[in-house]
Amino acid sequence: MNSGRCWSRCLPKGTKAGRPPVWPRRQLIDGIRFRVRSGVPWWDVPVEYGPSGRIYDLFRRWRRDGTWQRVLTQLQALAEAKGAITWDLSVDSTVCRAH
Repeated sequence: MNSGRCWSRCLPKGTKAGRPPVWPRRQLIDGIRFRVRSGVPWWDVPVEYGPSGRIYDLFRRWRRDGTWQRVLTQLQALAEAKGAITWDLSVDSTVCRAH
């Protein structure tokens, strides 16, 4: 399965009627991914991804309504079904210090 197809199935469908958006949502999502991957401030996201304010608005709206958590859960479920994730827990007590 292509990861691009998986992303498209996990994302919410746009149901807004009217004029098509100036900045495609895929382009804005790529801007969000660039920002998260590189760690640059929102206003330093390259302009080819769209306006930084629009990119941040989409990120913030989806964070508030739980979309990013649903996407993560769905991607983890798909990866686990394929056997691509091993859930291990490791606890190291050497970093616990009492003052």
